[in-house]
Amino acid sequence: MSDLPVAGEKAPAFKAESHLGPIDLDTLKGKNVVLYFYPKDNTPGCTVEAQDFRDRYEQFKTLNTEIIGVSRDSLKTHTNFSNKHGLPFPLIADPEEQLCNQFGVMKLKNMYGKQVRGIERSTFLINSQGILVKEWRGLKVPGHADKVLEAIKEIV
Repeated sequence: MSDLPVAGEKAPAFKAESHLGPIDLDTLKGKNVVLYFYPKDNTPGCTVEAQDFRDRYEQFKTLNTEIIGVSRDSLKTHTNFSNKHGLPFPLIADPEEQLCNQFGVMKLKNMYGKQVRGIERSTFLINSQGILVKEWRGLKVPGHADKVLEAIKEIV
């Protein structure tokens, strides 16, 4: 039996440090939350993904939705990445992989012919009551932010 979150159930509660200060999922009740996990700051796919969420940020806000990014990078790296790309949302530093493990996003991946453990690009949509309503795992970046936006429009 798995302890991973399942759509239709309450999302796992968490408290974590972001480059903009502490985040507690409980304090975000009443808002939808897009929690997206990405492998690494300043890599091509992760940069495009962050920019896509940034470029649609006002649309997300109009739909009462917070965006939160998560990777294993440090707060310092997150701050630099955020400043460089003008990201208006918090990035959680999860170097101990606590949040990554709660959401089951750590996977073995092939990189340059070697198996490495890393974050599988994944997004979780949590509604204003704290229920996980949709998840995307192993996703491709192009068009993803638009798919998340459409999913939010369906639940609002």
